Amino acid sequence: MKILSVDDSTIVRKIIRGSVEVLGLDFLEAGDGAEALAILSKQHQEVGLILLDWNMPVLDGFSTLKMLKADDRFKNIPVMMVTTEGEKNNIVEAIKMGAKHYLTKPFTPEDLTSRMLECIGTTF
Repeated sequence: MKILSVDDSTIVRKIIRGSVEVLGLDFLEAGDGAEALAILSKQHQEVGLILLDWNMPVLDGFSTLKMLKADDRFKNIPVMMVTTEGEKNNIVEAIKMGAKHYLTKPFTPEDLTSRMLECIGTTF
């Protein structure tokens, strides 16, 4: 199983990579939503979870989430928002749109790992 981290911060992607590797899973990364959609068009069958930032250039996280949930190829892949966007209305909108979990930055590796496991289940 692969986990796709979509974040414009290379530092955040590096932190997420560490948690994914601790779980023994494969890691994919994208710097924005458009790059993520390109990766998914080729590898969506192997991706078991998408970690998605909200505020990114080119294609932001909420727009990306809408596109993911509207596409039959991607709509069943769980999405967890991992972002500094903490406004309550935005969190509610992301959950309504189909995000399975919402984690605000900064986060601990333990919080990230436990939320990832909740999203994918412990039977991976």
